[in-house]
Amino acid sequence: MNWEPYIKGFKAHLKLEKSLSDNTIEAYLNDIHKFRTYEEAHLKSKGIEYVGKADLQGFIVEINKLGLGARSQARIISGIKAFYRYLLLEGIIQDDPAHLLESPRPGRKLPETLSTEEIQRIIEQIDMSRAEGERNKAILEVLYGCGLRVSELTNLNISDLYMNEQFIRVVGKGNKERLVPIGSMALKSILLYIENSRKQIQAHKGEEDILFLNRRGKRLSRNMIFLLVKDLAEKAGIHKKVSPHTFRHSFATHLVEGGADLRAVQEMLGHESIITTEIYTHLDREYLKSTIQLYHPRSGKKSKF
Repeated sequence: MNWEPYIKGFKAHLKLEKSLSDNTIEAYLNDIHKFRTYEEAHLKSKGIEYVGKADLQGFIVEINKLGLGARSQARIISGIKAFYRYLLLEGIIQDDPAHLLESPRPGRKLPETLSTEEIQRIIEQIDMSRAEGERNKAILEVLYGCGLRVSELTNLNISDLYMNEQFIRVVGKGNKERLVPIGSMALKSILLYIENSRKQIQAHKGEEDILFLNRRGKRLSRNMIFLLVKDLAEKAGIHKKVSPHTFRHSFATHLVEGGADLRAVQEMLGHESIITTEIYTHLDREYLKSTIQLYHPRSGKKSKF
């Protein structure tokens, strides 16, 4: 059975109709390739239109044997469901065998975060005597000060900066735009980088508006940001698993712990659902305890009234 036309059509559907990012599309296609391998090996290439729910359940049993976590399994099943919804929409199949598939319920894993002191230690590891020093400092200040995803950072344009208003325009998942406030430290770092370093770089054709460039005048890769953060965290003696996303988690956590409205944090992070943002309500237990003791009328503390 030739899968290629279906996969090609599914890819176009995700990109053009669903407006998903390249990374998300790649993840979906990887999931479909896993099922394709299983179908060819265990179902003897019986054909997409003849695959039933029992066949899909057999596939789930196989990925479970691989020892994948609940989150990984749930993501793969989500990809399979999206593929079969597409096939149904296109009239390639008449019934959707994936419709009633159940995904394992992943536990709500709390994200790793950094304290403000740890973030400062990481930033202090930047060698400001090097040509890329000001750029790297601006990168970390923006990651933490604005809570950006790494892809949003690498695609940030100079024209997206509203310096006077202290906002930046961010293009997030699904090409959805949002305005994010930018703090004074991040803004200062960006201005210093633009004035002293960015002007010295000859931008590659088509990259003239990109804010963060490498020495060859091209936008930075996601991998380069990951390596930068990992290297600085190691130099700072921090033994947590630190990635660019850790700065985003820390941004959100510190806002919520400081009393920020959850809806405002949702807007700044670009979350479609507030349920996603609610994971950042894992506040310090002592903070919650002291809040109850201070403000609840039955806490045992003397009331002012």
